[in-house]
Amino acid sequence: MVKAVWKECVIAESEHVQEMDGYVYFPIASVREELLEPSARRSVCPSKGEARYFHILVGNDCNVDAAWRYPHPKPSAARIAEHIAFWRGVTVER
Repeated sequence: MVKAVWKECVIAESEHVQEMDGYVYFPIASVREELLEPSARRSVCPSKGEARYFHILVGNDCNVDAAWRYPHPKPSAARIAEHIAFWRGVTVER
């Protein structure tokens, strides 16, 4: 089982992750969505499309823009559709 952890809190857990460009993408259904808050941040990747970001909220702590997903990835990144990745101190444990 692969887990995404921040502040000793498991944010996502799945056996069905996808890896792309050095990041691990978790299926949306495996993510504790109550810990995510949508962010206004957007970015564009030439090979994946537009990313939308989320803050991670654990207790009174907020990890700003620490999760992202590609709601409509380009065909070359179709395998990460409906997946979320993490960074900024979130560890991925195998």
